[in-house]
Amino acid sequence: MNLQKVKRKSFKSNALKASVLWIASFASMSAMSVYASDIMIENVGFATPESMEYASAQDVYLVANINGSPFEKDNNGFISRLSPEGDVLDLKWIAGGQNDVTLSAPKGMVAMDDRLYVADIDHVRVFSLPEGKPMASYEIAGSSFLNGVSVSSKGGVWITDSGVAPGFKPAGTDAIYHLSESGKITTLTKGEDLGRPNGIVETPNKQLVMITIASGQVHHFNLQGKLLSSQTLPYNRLDGLVMGADGELIFSSWTAKAIKKGLEEGEPETLFDELTSPADIGLDTKRNRVLIPSFMENKVWIKTLP
Repeated sequence: MNLQKVKRKSFKSNALKASVLWIASFASMSAMSVYASDIMIENVGFATPESMEYASAQDVYLVANINGSPFEKDNNGFISRLSPEGDVLDLKWIAGGQNDVTLSAPKGMVAMDDRLYVADIDHVRVFSLPEGKPMASYEIAGSSFLNGVSVSSKGGVWITDSGVAPGFKPAGTDAIYHLSESGKITTLTKGEDLGRPNGIVETPNKQLVMITIASGQVHHFNLQGKLLSSQTLPYNRLDGLVMGADGELIFSSWTAKAIKKGLEEGEPETLFDELTSPADIGLDTKRNRVLIPSFMENKVWIKTLP
């Protein structure tokens, strides 16, 4: 036996195995890196996904699907549940026309304690968490397009009415409302000069920040509805609005096709761009991710913030 040849064969074999293992390991790490930073979910049955929300107590992502016209009371809207890994846990977890649920065109949502508040044309629907069972439904008289929903320090939620009618024509109902936990509805401010209200957030210093669809404006109010200041951005069709862990406001714009950060001074920073119809965004506070539905493309993105 030629010992030298055996050693050479053994060396080559071990080297080949090591190379294969290294390549597989590198590919796996690369896939994990891409997966961790940017997940896109499409072709799973989403139907006009308008908003996303992180339900922290259950550690799941929720997607509101209009499923048709955003104006029509057709009772076929639904809410999907996703895992943080991007798996669809239940496409129609809450669905209009099933299990005593009324839900036509769900838009903005907020998960708070054991409740999920959902804007639905001229009603706010309330569902139990984690079960997803209907708890209450509140009609906001005179509203036409309830849209943004966020937590209020007064208890309950803030809600915007974008003031549009079928065909996205002005309806003259632009407003901000407060809905208490007991169901009391209060008009904070109302008027067409609000510029088609959309996303809304209450800041730690007890101000309301509201962004607009038509005017591209950012309005600051106190909690009594007094307008404190306004600024106009160089793009409109502003949609979702959340507050990041650092206290900076993060928002989406269809016109800019982007997720941007910062509404205090100077030009907002672009976090993610080349996004088609980025609608009402959510924030995974556990993993520092922004959750982005694509209204027109029936898909969602899960992106890790820088």
